[in-house]
Amino acid sequence: MTEKPPKPVDRTEITVLVDNYTDILINTSLTPVDRRLPYNPARRILAEHGLSCLVRVFSGKKEHTVLLDAGLSSECLPWNASQMGISLAGIEAVVLSHGHYDHIGALENVAAGAGRQIPIIAHPDAVLRRRLNIPGHGTFDQPTADAVALKRAGYDVRLRSDPSTLAAGHLLVTGEVERTTPFEKGMPGAEIERDGTRVPDPIRDDQALVITVKGKGLVVLSGCAHAGIINTVEYARKITGVDKIHAVLGGFHLSGKTFEPVVPPTIDSMRRINPEYLVPMHCTGWKTINRIMTAMPEKCILNTVGTTYVF
Repeated sequence: MTEKPPKPVDRTEITVLVDNYTDILINTSLTPVDRRLPYNPARRILAEHGLSCLVRVFSGKKEHTVLLDAGLSSECLPWNASQMGISLAGIEAVVLSHGHYDHIGALENVAAGAGRQIPIIAHPDAVLRRRLNIPGHGTFDQPTADAVALKRAGYDVRLRSDPSTLAAGHLLVTGEVERTTPFEKGMPGAEIERDGTRVPDPIRDDQALVITVKGKGLVVLSGCAHAGIINTVEYARKITGVDKIHAVLGGFHLSGKTFEPVVPPTIDSMRRINPEYLVPMHCTGWKTINRIMTAMPEKCILNTVGTTYVF
């Protein structure tokens, strides 16, 4: 556990650099907190099955910038950042939400763009070999992050499973999330290699970012929430000592038939948590996003690549 909860910030801005969905016609704010890119047919924003968010926190005159994840491909993240006029040079650290291929694609490009050695914070399992075993379809090896390659690219690799803070104590990395709900059971068919043996993968490396905004409560940003988005939010409450949830953003991994039974209890639990804003992205799935928007229309926001959320 961290010795202290994260220091509150005056403001945080979360800019989505990579996600599964883009729409240049949504160019006006849908709520008081989302800032959409102005319409510009010359700007070409790309979408892919991946996630990357630039997180900025502000406290007094101090500003800190951290990147969560790096998308699927090596091209999408740097391209979108360039199209949006965002420099990667000011990033203080990279946080890897977990070691799956759709979150590591542009890590080497990010290190090159920073122009110096920067920390990358990940769970020890994030650099182990993985595959997906789908009955009737076969096994599929998954591209994975490699600690040696990351060091060679220019990262200071910091593997840890416990909670820790960045950005002068203003940003909390949850580390390994406790699993307490009866319905969030991970991803069937996932396998990981330990000591040369393939074993079922509980995806222990899944972690999230947590920010405390003064007078508002917690902002929780997940990558895929393989630990379960409800588990993630409840664990954020536990390790910060803050009960109020202001916003929940990120991938919730509720796409496809396998996860259909998980959707109703997730929505019911999220309604009880009652965040002010809810922004499902990436692997949440189109059908599930629509179900969440129907159940919580006054809270749910449709994300598009390039949107900045200001809390």
